[in-house]
Order: sequence, then structure tokens, then C-alpha cells
Amino acid sequence: MENRFGFKDFVQLLLLVALLASVWLTMVQKDRQWDEVHATNTRLGDLERSLGRIEARLESGPSLPSAPVNPPPLGAAPAASATTSTPPAVQPGRDDSWARPGVPVEWQEPWTFATDPRHQSGFEPGGEFTEIFEARPAKVTPYIQTDVYGRRAVDLVAEALGAYDPKTLRLRGVLAEAWQLDPQGRWLRVKIYERARFSDGEPVTAEDVRWTFHDFIMNPQIEAQRDRSIIGDVIDKVEVISERVVEFAFKDAFFSNLDSALTLAPLPRHFYEKITPAEINKSTGLLMGAGPYKMPSLDQSNQWTPDKPLVLVRNEQYWGLKCPLATIRFLTINDEQPRLVAYRNGEGDMITPSSPQFATLTADPDFVKNNQCLNWVNMRSGNAGIIWNCGPRNGKLTPFNDRRVRLAMTLLIDRPKMIRDIWAGIGVVSKGSFNPDSPGSDPELQPWPYDPARARDLLGQAGWEDRDGSGTLKDKGGNPFVFEFTYFTGGEIAQRIALFLHDACQAAGIRAIPRGVDWSVGDPIRKQRDFDAMLMAWGANAPESDPKQIFHTDSIKDQGDNFGQWSNPEADRFIDLGRKELNFDKRMQDWHQFERVMHEDQPYTWLRVAPYLRFVNIGVGNVHTYRKGLEPWEFFRRSG
Repeated sequence: MENRFGFKDFVQLLLLVALLASVWLTMVQKDRQWDEVHATNTRLGDLERSLGRIEARLESGPSLPSAPVNPPPLGAAPAASATTSTPPAVQPGRDDSWARPGVPVEWQEPWTFATDPRHQSGFEPGGEFTEIFEARPAKVTPYIQTDVYGRRAVDLVAEALGAYDPKTLRLRGVLAEAWQLDPQGRWLRVKIYERARFSDGEPVTAEDVRWTFHDFIMNPQIEAQRDRSIIGDVIDKVEVISERVVEFAFKDAFFSNLDSALTLAPLPRHFYEKITPAEINKSTGLLMGAGPYKMPSLDQSNQWTPDKPLVLVRNEQYWGLKCPLATIRFLTINDEQPRLVAYRNGEGDMITPSSPQFATLTADPDFVKNNQCLNWVNMRSGNAGIIWNCGPRNGKLTPFNDRRVRLAMTLLIDRPKMIRDIWAGIGVVSKGSFNPDSPGSDPELQPWPYDPARARDLLGQAGWEDRDGSGTLKDKGGNPFVFEFTYFTGGEIAQRIALFLHDACQAAGIRAIPRGVDWSVGDPIRKQRDFDAMLMAWGANAPESDPKQIFHTDSIKDQGDNFGQWSNPEADRFIDLGRKELNFDKRMQDWHQFERVMHEDQPYTWLRVAPYLRFVNIGVGNVHTYRKGLEPWEFFRRSG
């Protein structure tokens, strides 16, 4: 067969050569483009660091005003709180034409670092800080998020009108330049800083504050039940006075009025009003505010989801003092041991260790030399406890509907032994919902003791007896005392508590069935009251918390935070009295009475008051154990 190379073959070969040449040229061009992009990014990074150093030098100089170094002890009654301080009604050079006549204006000094990082050894702007969470936040959309982990991110992005000073715990202005509080406690007028901006550069206005309250938080189509039940119980309406002046009208003269209004973080109306309530409810990462950090992207179709690391970047348009760190990153590792391993391998800069881990590693001089080991009590120090479901579960009352059974359960649990064996001796036995250092806690009230004999008597009075010599308690109908104990997986501590409770109950003839669940499903379990008993921990966001959120009968409805469905008229009465009492000393007496009612009724078995424990990388600077907690926006990555 004759093999000829014709014109057609020549054309095909020519096209093939041209195609290969085109591919080669494209690859060369892409390599050049990559080199150019890489070089550009490098130059931008160098420029950013240079600008940061210039900015630091320009902003440094005399130390910025800060709180006193030696504040009064945690829980002490303030000599003059933010609501009772008396600055002059008119200060030289300040325009008070926006204010109501005859009422003093409380002008605020600009919010600053509690400890200025720019004056610290090794300070250099930029870099990344990574915290490893114990549980994965479900959402970070403001007012939709419901867990402490999501709140940590929201607080860095959505700035509030005011906040508690980390050192003094006094309520100070952040977005608020000044305010007037009605002497009768019925209204509050707030002036917003003219320079305050959201992260997209748009100004923060009085209309944003009004819209956030009326059209977002109070919108029944938006799943903001928690804040709606708390803030909506205090604030009646929000009115725009002028572009930067807003006024709150309160439903009554509550002690918490100032806190409720000033800790409200305004959302940018121009951003959120374009999103339907259904889309907001489904969202997980639509987080925008006026704070020092922001989300890298606010693309609704590509928002952050819980299966990804949560990353916040510095808000370069921030209207206040810029924070040193360029990026704050949150990872989640549920299990305690892998979390510690990841920290020690350099995958994170801060973790919350378990008490046994803290006790073991702080005894190691090499570890202590190379890590910051923090152990302190602050206003957020939590109380761990077991919630007994006092109401119905799936239409049927649990055994814990009976007060005698709840008290018996507390008496069956050897809590000092739990602290020794489970928490390595770190912490103290809790007696109630108030931090024991808080003035709201009655100093004369002591925790219930470990008393199995009295517990058996109370159970007998409630109808639970060993009727057939089997060692199992049964009611009059012959039904055994069995309940389900819900706890959150991912930590050895929770599992050990479940085992401890199981053994204590078994010795008394009661069967406790452990039910370990992931933190991500905790919210629907709590809202649906789908538990018999549940391990929980509560921490405060203010020096003096309002008990109504968790313990009042009204907080049972609308999926409120009274998960245990505890309803006690006397407790409700003292809560209502305390909330309306503006005199500090008298209000503390109301809280003492409330604490005594809870002590007798035992809707919770309070286990332990926990100090804050943290391991922080030695390379992170300006880490301080404030009375408020930690202030990550002050952290910096040490040079070298």
C-alpha cells in the first residue's frame, strides 16, 4: 500500500504544531503572571508591614488613658457606676444641643486599649492568631447565633454602643460618644460618634439602631428569640432624634435598662434589609458590623459554614484604634487530647485545657517556661450544673417535677469528690446561679452537703421505694426510676461526670442512662425541652446578670432560656422586685432572697464554679487576665 504525505496531512500537522505552540506560550504566560502576582503580593505585604510600623510610631507617644491598675475586687459595689457618675452637663468645647434640657450629659472618653500593645516589648503589627475551640459554632449571624463560640466572633465584628471596661467593669461608651439617662430610669438618649463606620465605610446612624431593634430583633419572622425575650422585655421603643442621636424608651424602671440599651450592637440596615427573614434564619455566616474585625467575604451564596475554619480579618476601615493582628482564626477540635496535641504542635495559639491537663502541665517547668498558663476568676467565670426538667417532656412529666426528688438528687452527688477526682481539685462547689464573689450571692448560704441517707428519705416521701427487694426504686405503679442524662461529647470531663452520676444513682437504686450528643444539636434539644436532665454551664456577660432570662416562668415560653421549665411564684416575685429596684443594696437583698428560693427548690444541681483556664503561646504578646476576661483585639504577634 502506498503511503503518501498529502496536502491535507500537511495542514493537520501544521495545526497540531500551532496548537502545541499555543499551549506552550499559554503556560509560559501563566508562569509569568504567577510570578508577577507573587511579586505584587510580596510588595503589598512589605508595604502593609511598613505602613503598620509607621502607623504604630505615629499613634504611639504618651500612653493612652486607661482604667486604674488596682480596681476593687470582683463583685464589689462600685463607688460610682456609669449610671451614677456625675460629669458636668456641659463640658467646654462640646456641643450638647442634641440633648434634652435639664438632664446631665455623660460624655465618654474614646474607647482605647486597656493595655496599649504599642508600648510593649516586641510589638509588631500584623500576623495571625489562632484559637482552638472545644465545640463548633453553629452560626455567627448576629442575634441568630446562640452559643458562646459564635458570640466570641460576633463580639469582634459587631460593635455595640457601649461595653464594660475590662479593668473596672464600668459601663463605658464605644460607638456612643455621650448619653443622658432619665433620673427616673424611663428613657436613654444616646449620641453616636460622627466618625463611626461599618466595615464597608457606611456611617453608623440612629436609624441603624432603630432598625436593628424594631425590624430585626423584634421581627417574629426572624429566629432571634433569645434576644427578643431579653431586650424586648426591657426596651419599649427606639426613636430616631437626628442622624446620630437615638432615644430608647423603657417599659419600666429596671436596673438593667442602661446595660440592655448600650450593649445593643447596631446592624447595617443597608446590608441586612436586602435579605429576607427566611434567608437570615438559614444563614450561618452573614456577619457585618462596625467592629475592629470583619468577615473576609459577605457573599450570601458563599458564606462561612460550620464545617470550615472561622477566619476574621482586620477591618482596615475601622473608625477607632486599629488592632495589631491582621487575622484571627478559630479552629474546632472537639476532643480534649487531640486539641492539646494540636496546640503543642503549633496548630493553635490558645486553648482552654481541661482541669487535669492544666494541673499536669503547670507542674512541668519546661512547659511553663514556654507557655502562658492562665488561671483566674472573672465576671464570665461559669457555673456548671445539671438542669432537671421540671416540666413535661413529649407531653409526660419527668420525675424531676417533684421538688423532693430534685433535692434528693443533689444530696446523692458528692460534689467535693467530683472536684477532686474530675477537675483535679480546680474550682469550688457551687451553691447557686450567682458567682460566689458577686454581691448578689448571699454569703450566709452554703451548698447542700453530700447526704445519701436524707436523699433516700426524700425519695421515699415522693413515692420512690424499693418495693420488691431488687434494689431498684419504683413508684406505686411499679415503674422503675429511670431517666436519661444528656451531655455534650468531645471532652473527657463530660463523660466522667456522666459516669460519676450513673454510679451515684445506681447506688441509690436509680438508673441514669447517659446520652452523649454533639454540641451542634444542643440548641434544638434545649428549645424542644427534649431531655430529662442535662449538663450545662452558664457564664455572665455583665457584672450583674438579670436572672429573668433563665429562671423566670415567663422565660419558658417562646423557646426561652428557661430550658428546665422551672416555675416558682416566689422566685418570680423576687426576680421582678430585684429588676425594678434601682437602689443597689436593696436589690442585692432581693437577689439573696431569690437565691434562697432556688436553693430550697433545686431546679439545678449546681456542681462547680470554674475559674478561667487558658494556655497561650509565648509568642503572643499583651495577654492580660482582666476582670472581664481576655481582650483578643489587644493581642499581637511578637517580632521574631
